[in-house]
Amino acid sequence: MYLIRPIKPEETTQYCQLRREALTHNPETFGGTLEEFVQTPYYKGEQLIEVTEHNYILGAFERQSGKLVGMVGFRRESRIKMRHKSFIWGMYVSPEHRRNGLGRKLVNEVLQRAKGLDGLEQVRLFVLTINNEARLLYLSLGFLVYGYEKNALKYNGNHYDEEYMVYWLHTPAKLEYESSTT
Repeated sequence: MYLIRPIKPEETTQYCQLRREALTHNPETFGGTLEEFVQTPYYKGEQLIEVTEHNYILGAFERQSGKLVGMVGFRRESRIKMRHKSFIWGMYVSPEHRRNGLGRKLVNEVLQRAKGLDGLEQVRLFVLTINNEARLLYLSLGFLVYGYEKNALKYNGNHYDEEYMVYWLHTPAKLEYESSTT
């Protein structure tokens, strides 16, 4: 039904169409705005999507039509002291393709790829507390809440709180110690 793979540089136009849809349908759930996005080099056709094992956007493509209907970004920190961390961003599935496990498949694919990266220990993300479906998805996949920010985003006069979540690729020694002492 769907093919999940990194979006290729030559598919930047499809990515821009889906990102525009995401920022139009669910503007409050993203850190960026549509107005900001249309000013980016991607949207203007001045830059293509970069695809490396440490930085990519996974796409969910309909097998028959080839249409991009879901996406999630992944970025590993590049600075030496932070290379053990990575970040999921821009998760979105078109409304007509929701409730069939596609979001779970996208995040699972990111996690499987992350497990193969030498020295990577954690995958982090931020999620709005009002986005309960996404919150529950991440929690069901093993993400843990490690922080909370009140009024993290402000859009159209409304404030939105965020939870910070982490998925440990390997259980940190501190957590192993804490669980063995209880």
